[in-house]
This record gives sequence, structure tokens and C-alpha cells, in this order.
Amino acid sequence: MGVSDAASRPDDTPTGGVSGSPGRRLARNLALYTVARLALVAIIAAVIVLVAKAVKVDIPVIVALLFALIVAMPLSLLLFKRLRSRVNQDIAAVDERRRTDKAQLRARMRGDE
Repeated sequence: MGVSDAASRPDDTPTGGVSGSPGRRLARNLALYTVARLALVAIIAAVIVLVAKAVKVDIPVIVALLFALIVAMPLSLLLFKRLRSRVNQDIAAVDERRRTDKAQLRARMRGDE
């Protein structure tokens, strides 16, 4: 299999036929997961600040953000399980493709075709 053959081979990843290369899917899903987690932190921080104002307690925003970050970490594991699973599948697909390409390159360097 030549270099042009490797670039044109069909994508045989376990993501259910989603179009695009594994690297692009990984980048997209990782960006979505990151944005979702950041949004969760922002929402939790806003709730903390609003509840504090409702009970007439002054909480600095940085403290609210730190508490929100601590709460959002385990909560995001539950809320975004499907998205995290897709990211893990994409990482595995990229890793497998990298291993395959590396093995093919080594075979070509040895003279095996």
C-alpha cells in the first residue's frame, strides 16, 4: 500500500459511520466536550453567585469559580458521558491509525511490501 493508497483508504473506525477523518472527529468532539465542561462551570458559578446574593452574602467571583470547578468535575463525568465516550473512541481510532501507519512505514523501510 503506497502513500496515496493510505490517504484514500476508507475510514474503518467504530464511530458509526460519522464522516471525516479520525483526527478531525477527535478535534471536534474534544472541542465540544471542553466547551460543555466550561459552560457547566460557568452555570454552576452563576448559580453560586446568585444564591449568595439572594441570601445577602458577598462571595467573590473567583471563589465561586473555584467551587464551581470542583463541583463540575465529577458532575461532567455523569452529564457528558456520551460525549466523553466519543472522545475516547476517537482517541483509540487515531492511535490505531498511527500504529498502522508506523508499521507500514517500518515495513517499507525494511523492503517488505
